[in-house]
Amino acid sequence: MVAPLTGGPDGAGSRNTGDRPRAVGAAEPDPGDRTTTTSTVGAAEPDLNPDPGDRTTTTSTVGAAEPDLNPDPGDRTTTTSAVGGSERTRVRRLPDLAVHDRATLHAVLDAGRVAHLAVADGGQPYALPVAYARDGERVLVHGSTGSRLFRHLATGAPACLTVTLLDGLVLARSAFESSMNYRCAMVLGTLTALTGEAKAAALHRLSEHLLPGRWAEIRPPSAKELAATLVLALPLDECSVKISDGPPDDPEDDLDRPVWAGVVPVVETYGTPQPDPRLRHDLPPPEW
Repeated sequence: MVAPLTGGPDGAGSRNTGDRPRAVGAAEPDPGDRTTTTSTVGAAEPDLNPDPGDRTTTTSTVGAAEPDLNPDPGDRTTTTSAVGGSERTRVRRLPDLAVHDRATLHAVLDAGRVAHLAVADGGQPYALPVAYARDGERVLVHGSTGSRLFRHLATGAPACLTVTLLDGLVLARSAFESSMNYRCAMVLGTLTALTGEAKAAALHRLSEHLLPGRWAEIRPPSAKELAATLVLALPLDECSVKISDGPPDDPEDDLDRPVWAGVVPVVETYGTPQPDPRLRHDLPPPEW
């Protein structure tokens, strides 16, 4: 069973990526030193129901116990902004790797399961790993209402969400030209706390992205569990995509070096399911 999840950071050299789609960039780290940026998350005792008037909010119609599997898309966030269309999301480092179409942005986000959500608390940056799901033109995340960082994000603190899928290690004939093949997306903006039916619909969407088909089989969240869960939505209004793919781009004078060069693909797969020792029914595991 193979999970469709892969991607990684940029290499040092300027690489020829062939005829593949070009990527779109947001304020991304310089791939030359392959340093990953971390943004911050702040603490505070924020209002968990901030005024949505200054940012885009979305509502879907789904109940907690029996969610509407086809909520009205007219209630969701839509956007016509170009991927990488703002000054903050314009790719400056290797701009030929930028991809500007929204379909590619959606594909990258749909292929991942873990993002890093960054926000600042005073002068201290934090980057929080989170499970996520794309829902139309927004990204959904959830966490505990007891989380200082999630409560701070719910107040509308500026945030940055990144997803990176590592597709391969690029082994060049020099350390400088060695790199990685990857797909990555960056989203800038502020998050909105969801409540009521919109919150229940978002949890259903998260479950279906992370654990396909499980929502119909498992117990839905109780009122107590819903009260302990904070669900946030980040609109895809200001974002970028960057993709690197292809063989090493070694200079001509390195080609005679007696060293293997090429790409080692990186894939993520599901392992053999491990049944719960307390499993009381003879049932097959999910066939993912």
